[in-house]
Amino acid sequence: MGVSLYFFFLMLCFRLGQTSLPLVINTWPFKSATAAAWRALQSGGSVLDAVEMGCARCEVEQCDGTVGFGGSPDETGETTLDAMIMNGNTMEVGAVADLRRIKNAIGVARAVMERTEHTMLVGESASVFAENMGFVAEDLTTNKSLNVFSQWLKGNCQPNYRKNVSPDPSKSCGPYGPEAVRTQWNGERHVNIHSHDTIGMIAIDGDGNVAAGTSTNGLTHKVPGRVGDSPIIGAGAYADSSAGAAAATGDGDIMMRFLPSYLAVELMRNGANPSAACKSAISRIKRHYSDFFGAIICANTTGHYGAACNNVPSLTQFHFMVETAESDAPVLKSVACF
Repeated sequence: MGVSLYFFFLMLCFRLGQTSLPLVINTWPFKSATAAAWRALQSGGSVLDAVEMGCARCEVEQCDGTVGFGGSPDETGETTLDAMIMNGNTMEVGAVADLRRIKNAIGVARAVMERTEHTMLVGESASVFAENMGFVAEDLTTNKSLNVFSQWLKGNCQPNYRKNVSPDPSKSCGPYGPEAVRTQWNGERHVNIHSHDTIGMIAIDGDGNVAAGTSTNGLTHKVPGRVGDSPIIGAGAYADSSAGAAAATGDGDIMMRFLPSYLAVELMRNGANPSAACKSAISRIKRHYSDFFGAIICANTTGHYGAACNNVPSLTQFHFMVETAESDAPVLKSVACF
């Protein structure tokens, strides 16, 4: 009986994704980001340092073109950045949205947290704040992003995210003006996997201190000023050292309406294992938007982790990275979407 219980316990831990602390986990196969965060922890840095260094690595490497400079040009061809970081001990948060001219968005988000009494700064004012704090102003445009923008213009600005405007946004570029609002929008959302690869990261140290963060350049061809879920507390990420953390990725315009990261952490607080918490957060969104594109990672303070994703043609499996003392290297994990 004792042997049977032992093996049952081992299988349960495997299914729940148990690991030893410390732990770094992040969305998508962004291995260099995982390694950078792990190095920060191993060199004596805090969990905030780990999250900042991990997300910053993706900003430098322009992970999949959806993080950092030179990606996701908006309707005017400009790249703008969103980021957030959260301290699970103090519940402090720093976030920036629609950040212009500054490459290190996660660094500016941390500066908002540590050098102001505010939680979020946006737009041009966020950029001015960053410059005042010593961040270097640079052009975020690259030849690649210029080419993406040029091809979009040549294709009559397709796809775009306008509706109930004139001229017809499915056939023409703007400028647009309002037209009579339809009772229901029957247009198709232009979602693809390479438009939504936000890095979301969770770090937990050996003492159970938790932090989480995100960084992204948003949605390609977005309406200028658009902000998605990534910098929104409880949507893009959430951390509480008494329960755990979660970070989401996907169609932010849909996902932010449901605060999936906050929901997952609260479910873990009430006893749900991370995999179940992740799945419940995705299920909540599915009830209203069955074909949304999205995934979430979750980890609790005991070293268990999990992930879940919505099964759509462009996302049948979700890949994420994990590093622990046992692995001593970033390990690619995956979960089947449901």
